[in-house]
Amino acid sequence: MLRLLTLLTTLISFATFSAPKSELWQYWDSSNEESTQTIAHQSWQTFIDRYVVVEGEHHLVNYKAVSQADKRALKQYIQALSSINPREYSRAEQYAYWVNLYNAITVDLILDSYPVKSITKLGGLFSFGPWGDEVIHINDKALTLNDIEHRILRPIWNDPRTHYAVNCASLGCPNLQTSAFTADNTQALLEQAAKEFITSTKGVSLIEGKLTLSEIYDWFAVDFGTKQQLFEHLAQYKGELKSYSGKVNYEYDWSLNDAK
Repeated sequence: MLRLLTLLTTLISFATFSAPKSELWQYWDSSNEESTQTIAHQSWQTFIDRYVVVEGEHHLVNYKAVSQADKRALKQYIQALSSINPREYSRAEQYAYWVNLYNAITVDLILDSYPVKSITKLGGLFSFGPWGDEVIHINDKALTLNDIEHRILRPIWNDPRTHYAVNCASLGCPNLQTSAFTADNTQALLEQAAKEFITSTKGVSLIEGKLTLSEIYDWFAVDFGTKQQLFEHLAQYKGELKSYSGKVNYEYDWSLNDAK
């Protein structure tokens, strides 16, 4: 009976999974472009330097090796960001703030449940992952990871490269970058992340004329425009797609981005 319940729960979770729409949370659509204040992300950079491992086309996290002190430091970094009012900062500072916060919270959630085979195992009994759970309070407002990605980052910046910036702790996901985002390096990092993903087999695989794309391009097709616009985007980094006109398959690997 337990095995049957587990199977049914898994099937329901996969069947009901769908990518949230981009719907602006108006409250967060505010900034101070005259501000010269910066937000410190050195704690997050230190964590990345210690525990992100580059193996081939994957950037893996050595979750098992994270010390108790560094787990506490990560939580302190997240807490520090939660005490900031991002609306008082420039748009450039805000973007780095939200991306780093999203990625740090994701890693923290994995560490709290480690060992775990996939982030999709987190969340409630009938949940597909933790994305709908309240994970932080900012300005006395409770936020989920879905809020950060789909109600703040996507609708405010309207940049499809955001999908290469936020990391879902899975092998199929665009890599967790080896540099924390800052107002100064965001554009360079977004370009780097896009190139890494599109030239990797997990992003775009063209073998003997058969094209397989990451399901990101199916789930968030609206962000990349028409099929022609999508291929123009992909061709910027993988030129052989300029003239592709055949069938497209989609795949995604939800296995944890764990450094063994």
